[in-house]
Amino acid sequence: MEISILMWILGVVIILLDVWALASVWRTTKPMGTKVGWTVLILCLPMLGLAIWGIAGPRGVAIPPTSQRHSKG
Repeated sequence: MEISILMWILGVVIILLDVWALASVWRTTKPMGTKVGWTVLILCLPMLGLAIWGIAGPRGVAIPPTSQRHSKG
């Protein structure tokens, strides 16, 4: 009984992390093909795809701040 509860919790955590990763992928300014590739990888291999995306996925701010007030420069 305890193992099944832990598996449910683990499953929910993985699903939430996958949704977060997919949202991050689609917010980037990368080409559509890159976004589709990451989406397919994350959906087909939820744990492994998430790990690969976490290591090699898109990084950085999609659009840097343009206002002097909001930038530190």
